[in-house]
Amino acid sequence: MNTQFKSVKSSKVVISELMLPSHTNFSGKIHGGYILSLLDQIAFACASKFSGHYCVTASVDTVDFLAPIEVGELVTMRASVNYVGKTSMIVGIRVEAENIQTGKIKHCNSSYFTMVAKDKSGNNALVPGLILSTDDDIRRFWNCIKMIAIKKDKQNHEETFDYKSEDSLSKLSKYNVQLERI
Repeated sequence: MNTQFKSVKSSKVVISELMLPSHTNFSGKIHGGYILSLLDQIAFACASKFSGHYCVTASVDTVDFLAPIEVGELVTMRASVNYVGKTSMIVGIRVEAENIQTGKIKHCNSSYFTMVAKDKSGNNALVPGLILSTDDDIRRFWNCIKMIAIKKDKQNHEETFDYKSEDSLSKLSKYNVQLERI
């Protein structure tokens, strides 16, 4: 049993970056792939800071793009460890973009990354326990528990659902698909 515990607050990392024309997609907005790259970097920094180990991305659990980001806006990402297992952590990240001329701030993205701590040999490493100090810490932890349960349900469904049964094939008529089996 791990006897070391660290606070959520000790895991917090904040980065800000001015969005440049070189970061845009074909519609002139900031490219989602560029934002994903920054999200992965801050998730790594947050998890590594908390665990004291090199960390790898095990999964990108949620990425909700809520509003476009414009060239010239200052993007700020705030990350914290919201959940810990034995060797893994779920890092929550909030992305905001600020129009630096008007000061208007908009929430642009919420993301959750599962990160795994590694030792010097590349084996999974134990991570500290998590001290929950605020109502937000507790809420975020329980939301991660729910997210994990949903992920397990999805995996179980994939393993047990007979998608080729006559019953499941007949239900496809409710959807915008046409079945043409080869």
